[in-house]
Amino acid sequence: MSRFVWPALFVLAAAVPFLQPSGYLLDVGVNIMLWAVLAYGLNVMLGYTGLLPLAHAGFFGIGAYTTGILTLKAGWSFWLAWPAGIALAALAGLLLGLVAFRTRGDAFSIFTLGVGVIITLVINKWDDLTGGNDGLNGVPAPAGLEEASRAIGLKLSGGFYLLALLTLALTVLIVARARASSFGLSLLAIRGGEDLARSAGVNVYTHKLRAMMLSTALAGLAGGLYATYVGFLGSAVTGPTTTFTVLLYLLVGGLGTLAGPLLGTALIYSLTQTLKGLQDYQYIVFGPLLVLLVMYAPHGLAGLWARLRANRPARVAKTKEVSGA
Repeated sequence: MSRFVWPALFVLAAAVPFLQPSGYLLDVGVNIMLWAVLAYGLNVMLGYTGLLPLAHAGFFGIGAYTTGILTLKAGWSFWLAWPAGIALAALAGLLLGLVAFRTRGDAFSIFTLGVGVIITLVINKWDDLTGGNDGLNGVPAPAGLEEASRAIGLKLSGGFYLLALLTLALTVLIVARARASSFGLSLLAIRGGEDLARSAGVNVYTHKLRAMMLSTALAGLAGGLYATYVGFLGSAVTGPTTTFTVLLYLLVGGLGTLAGPLLGTALIYSLTQTLKGLQDYQYIVFGPLLVLLVMYAPHGLAGLWARLRANRPARVAKTKEVSGA
């Protein structure tokens, strides 16, 4: 997408709650933006660095439970608990990376999958802190959000929508800046081959650690927002199923692209909600769609759009040549 398209897109999206849509549409919009933030975090590792961490939902859970516990049990303001959850998720990502980056390839993914399962088990079994199987219920909304929403003529749902939109915009900006920096170019070099990147002077281990911290910080960012929006936390959302769902969003949208996480999340989440009444048969629809995607758009929707734009000048030139003949 052009750099002018993103601001226009966010301005148009910001106008949505003022058009008085149904609460259902606002809820779908909030969820799309929330899960897109989580997908951007995974894209930092898989799309830019070429590494697949399967503990991503665990760090989402760390951010969510930290925010929920601090607000519900310690009496913290959400605006303090949310950054604490992000920081703890980033720190946990650093600790994981210090060990996990001693492995490569499939071993890395399998190791991180095991860590993700351990995070879920700890959350599920630590009854006194996390609520265990009962979860955390009653996580409060951000202080002042309802009053601020009313001040601009919106309900609390509209305020949540704008908060999610601001969070998504901040995420896109951070990822875009990181991608265009020397740090991002180093990650792309690592994706092309660690040995080659190392020979070019890239400190591979340090850059992978920084990428992991950015990835898990974004997961914590999404988790904190999820906790306050839903108001209830259960350990199931921190499990591998959530990671694989976000991975599906990425594959559909396009790995390593700026628009891909948002496009994939918007399409698949919307389809999921549309087919909610056919929950047992959803994958009968998703299966053929994924086959078609792999056949005709292996680089996702964003990759397909880039390919069409690249081929357009050639088609225009060919048309002019035929017309001239």
